[in-house]
Amino acid sequence: MDRRSDYLYHLPEELIAQQAIEPRDASRLLVLDRSAVKLQHSHFSQLPRYLNPGDTLVFNNTRVIPARLHGHRESGGQVELLLLEETADLTWDCLARPAKKIKSDTRIHFNGDMDAVVLEEGEAGRRTVRFEAANQAETTVEMFWDWLAKFGSVPLPPYIHREPITADEERYQTIYAKHDGSVAAPTAGLHFTPQLLQTLQDKGIQAAYVTLHVGIGTFRPVEVDNLADHKMDEERYFLNEETATILNRTRNNGGRIIAVGTTSVRTLESTIDQDGRFSAKSGRTDLFIRPPYKYKGVDALVTNFHLPGSTLMMLVSALADRESILSAYQQAVAEKYRFFSYGDAMLIL
Repeated sequence: MDRRSDYLYHLPEELIAQQAIEPRDASRLLVLDRSAVKLQHSHFSQLPRYLNPGDTLVFNNTRVIPARLHGHRESGGQVELLLLEETADLTWDCLARPAKKIKSDTRIHFNGDMDAVVLEEGEAGRRTVRFEAANQAETTVEMFWDWLAKFGSVPLPPYIHREPITADEERYQTIYAKHDGSVAAPTAGLHFTPQLLQTLQDKGIQAAYVTLHVGIGTFRPVEVDNLADHKMDEERYFLNEETATILNRTRNNGGRIIAVGTTSVRTLESTIDQDGRFSAKSGRTDLFIRPPYKYKGVDALVTNFHLPGSTLMMLVSALADRESILSAYQQAVAEKYRFFSYGDAMLIL
């Protein structure tokens, strides 16, 4: 089970969701009960039926930034930047295309009187750039973020084969998104509506929040068959004192900790200590969860369907066993579930 080929499955192209459905919780929900090894077909709006008073749902409240930018070099050549991470005020690590044309000291012009100057070249199209106002005016961080909100576009995943539309600005964002920093949405959270959150609260199911800023590595394919040779990208996470208190209380009272999405999983498993306790913590994680990993901080998982052979297939296979996951995916394909970011969801109990 330590080979990429162990986590492949056949997925017809037409099952990859290209649009979000409305309302958010109208998506389907495939429920895998590990104790009974059985599947149930449901809808996301029915999620409260499967949870108990005293359980805690853990949400990732990162916010997707409008990270895709189109500009031009002084020669007129077109340039695309995908912002990855802010490394200092007005300075960003990014992916640049066409990379071979974008060297150190290249100045890139954007609409809205903003320029970017390339400070450093990295591998695989990575560049470090600094943004500054084109009119030589002093550039503030607030000015930059206002500009980005107007001229950046939603960084839809590569398997969504269309240009972003206005609706994506709201739909490719969870309703509880709070902290800017992601280049991809924590997609399991896209299914929640205000009404559903209220229903869960009324049933005695608590909400807790962590932050993990999703990086471009979430789309990076595993390029080796031997998984021991795969290196995960680091991502920044934050778990505060309030959340730690809620999680510890949940465990003490016999409730379940239910992660909403694989990013919440990685945060929880990166912050729990050897004694099974949570405390406020922040840092960077490159945790690679795959069988035979034993979960310490997560009892159940709400998640979308994942790409064949991806590290996320391996993560869910460590919670349920690989055979159960592949069988569930086979059933989802047969029942024509919608896959990936704008697709349907799965609940692993």
